[in-house]
Amino acid sequence: MPVNKRRHSIIPKGFVWRLSAVNLLVITAAIGISGWAVYDTACFLAQGIGNLDVQRQRQFNATLLQYVLIFSVLFIVIGGVLHFYMINKLIEPIRQLIDSTKRMRQGEYPAPVEKTGDDEVGQLVQHVNDLFSQLQTNEAQRKKLVTDLSHELRTPLANLNGYLQALEQGVIQGDERLFKSLYEESKRLTSMVEQLELLKEWDYKSTTLFVEKKWVSMKAEIERCCAMFQYTLQQRNIPIEIHVQDKDMLVHIEGIQQILNNLLENAIHYYDGEGPIQITGEASKHSYYVEVSGPGVPIAIEDQERIFDRFFRSEQAKRDHRAGSGLGLAIAKEIVVMHGGTIGVRTEGNQNRFWFRIPQDEES
Repeated sequence: MPVNKRRHSIIPKGFVWRLSAVNLLVITAAIGISGWAVYDTACFLAQGIGNLDVQRQRQFNATLLQYVLIFSVLFIVIGGVLHFYMINKLIEPIRQLIDSTKRMRQGEYPAPVEKTGDDEVGQLVQHVNDLFSQLQTNEAQRKKLVTDLSHELRTPLANLNGYLQALEQGVIQGDERLFKSLYEESKRLTSMVEQLELLKEWDYKSTTLFVEKKWVSMKAEIERCCAMFQYTLQQRNIPIEIHVQDKDMLVHIEGIQQILNNLLENAIHYYDGEGPIQITGEASKHSYYVEVSGPGVPIAIEDQERIFDRFFRSEQAKRDHRAGSGLGLAIAKEIVVMHGGTIGVRTEGNQNRFWFRIPQDEES
């Protein structure tokens, strides 16, 4: 977006005039004092070594004073004009920032202000440009979230309202199967809202400068999270294998628990085939690697790149009627990124392997 070309007529130059007046006063005083010193010294020298009579000495003094005044005034005028031009040029980025902030108040996102150097003004311009960019990104994400959320809630709410209205009007008769289906849909919506709240919380934590971390045994934490799913695994006759190395890590404990819970729940929810769900933990000098794998429908390459996006659900999962809210893996990614780590997925045969790596905290 082009910068408003009328900004010079809109933005007052009072600051430029005041600054130029003060500096011009300083320049005038400096030139005046130095000119007077030169004049006085020259008159003294001419009187001492010039061998001039009184009349010629006075004529010399008057001529010298005249030249000193002419050159002083000339230097003051030239210096004032150059100073005004240079100051005006130096604060031009600040004028553009003022214009940009005015346009932001009107609901527009201005183009980045051109950075003129690495001095204090240049750093200010860079920081403000970064702020504008972040605000624009946040606004785009907010609009996308609202759009995605309304899309995700519209269909199930319409279904619920349709069935409830039909039951109220006696068009259909309720039975155990229908009530169970309505309950499952209601539970899914409740889970989606809870996960949105959780996602909002981790979004906030990812932008804060301080997040409480504690030392924790990764082996003990992984085993504790796996124990929480023992009943579910037994009910579905799904075996589980745990192979983890121990390492103390400085992490956000609730965050690590949330990642593990989401990955394990995902592996159980999409379990398809034979064989155990495997949990692997590998310790290295500067990081800790965790992998959760299990048999399931292979994830397409194009889906692997988007599977951690909010509300993303693969077409295969939708066809199998096993698609979740599309937020669990997005939450896991937020937490991993907050720890400075990386997360991903790869498919080998019918094994979908979700993994994440947490680096050793710098404080340790």
